[in-house]
Order: sequence, then C-alpha cells, then structure tokens
Amino acid sequence: MAVGARSGRDEGEERPDDDAVEREAEEEDGGANAQTHRSFWKELPLLVGIALLLALLIKTFLVQAFSIPSDSMQNTLQRGDRVLVDKLTPWFGSEPERGEVVVFHDPANWLSGEPTPDPNFAQRVLSKIGLMPSADEKDLIKRTIAIGGDTVECKKGGPVVVNGKELNEPYIFPGNTACDDMPFGPITVPKGKIWVMGDHRQNSQDSRWHMQDSTQGFVPVDKVVGRAVVVAWPVTRWSTLPVPDTFDQPGIGNQAAATALGLGAAGLAPAGLGPAALGLAGAVPVVLWRRRRLTSGRTAG
Repeated sequence: MAVGARSGRDEGEERPDDDAVEREAEEEDGGANAQTHRSFWKELPLLVGIALLLALLIKTFLVQAFSIPSDSMQNTLQRGDRVLVDKLTPWFGSEPERGEVVVFHDPANWLSGEPTPDPNFAQRVLSKIGLMPSADEKDLIKRTIAIGGDTVECKKGGPVVVNGKELNEPYIFPGNTACDDMPFGPITVPKGKIWVMGDHRQNSQDSRWHMQDSTQGFVPVDKVVGRAVVVAWPVTRWSTLPVPDTFDQPGIGNQAAATALGLGAAGLAPAGLGPAALGLAGAVPVVLWRRRRLTSGRTAG
C-alpha cells in the first residue's frame, strides 16, 4: 500500500445529510398517499353507481322491503314492521300457495279513501332503489287462504273451510272470530286468482269486503308482488313467515271433491248440489214410482 493511502472516503468528499434523505423519503411517500387519495375519490362515484345499480336490480328482481302501515295482519305483523318480500320466485312462474303472506298491488281501489304517505325526495329515491321500504305505492299485505280452483266458505260461528277442510287458525288475532263480521260462501276461486284474508279478521278490509267490486274480492295473481318471508325490522321482532301447518292437512288440495258439490270455477256460486247429484235426486222418485207401479200390477194379477 502506498504511504499516505487510507481506506474509506477522502476527506474532501461530502457525506449526504441524513435529514435530507428522510425528507426526500417522506415527500415520496406523501406523493404516493396523495395519489392514492385522489384515486379513491375518482373511483368513489363508480363504486356508488355500481352499488345503486345492484340495489335497484335486487329490488326489482330479488327482494324488496315493505313497511306495514296498519293493524290488519296482527299479531303476525305489527304496524311499523319491515318485511322482506321474495320477488324472484314469481319470475319463474310460481304462484301464491295457501297460507302464504303476500304483498299485492291494489286490485280494485281497495285502498280508496285511505291516507297515503307523502315521502320526501330522498325517501322516494331510496325507496325506488330498494334502500328504504316502499312508501307511496298502494300495496296491501294479506294471507292467501284459497287459490284458483279452491272452494272456500265461512259461516257465522264456524271456521273457514277450504275444499271441505276446516282450518285451525292459531294466527288469528286473539279474541277474533274466523268471519263472524262478514260470513261468506261457498265460492270457488277462479283460475289465476287468490282469496286473501287478514289475520286480524275484525280489522281487515280483505276479500270478504270487496265481493261487489269488479274483481269480486279476488286478487289476480299478476297483481301479486311476492311472498313476505322475513320480518327484518325492528331487530327485536326478527322472524320468518312460514306457511301454517293447517294448510298442509291431507285433502285440502282436493278441488275435484269440492267441485262435485256444484260449485263451478267462475266465481261466486250458490250452495247446492252438482249436476250429477241433482240428476240422481230427480231420478230417484221416478224409479220408485215405476217400481211401485210394477209391484202393484203383479199383485193385482
């Protein structure tokens, strides 16, 4: 090694300032953070737009929230409850079944004279995309009691009878009767229609009260929005809305047996015997008279 030579930096070489290095690193980090921050705000409208579009699609085709404005479905549903309605199933051609709680558009001015909420602009927008319950639409919620082809009746003091099967209805509001305030039937529900009743029978303007309307109290299936499946709000009332066991009893779907009693599928029909039964009833006296005549002739001979 030459005399005077040494390892490391020469004395004249300047060493970088540590503080300057740190400031440069901070500036680089700050720039990256600022760029990320600006990128987030640029992407936010896109994220909001996608979220709103998804909410609209869900509300249109899958599930929609509805608020309960009255006491007609107590105690199953209380005023102020929020229910989620399955709108997907009807898209595949499924029709309401007996016992289901359904939401449907007003079929024939059933809500005439009833006050309609007047939501503000924000509420209208949020309800349109499904982020708030529908407020200004004239929809009703009732329980499906009978479907197309069923024969249904309810006499004063008696239960509701569907296709000859009496319904045990534990869901009816305590202290109510099955139909004492408005007995009806027997009637046969036309195809493509349903017969609906509220669980709070003495406080429900249901099918029974609209038999003189253009729809004769029936609700067209194409007016049904969907089936209410869950009470979603308030959280203390969260519950599902299953079909009661009374609608699963054997024979309740035997529409042919009810039709044989003389009730056609054209709507309102008087109680009575069917054509076959009436023919039989008319033939019996003729046969007995002829038999008596033949017997008396043989006796006289």
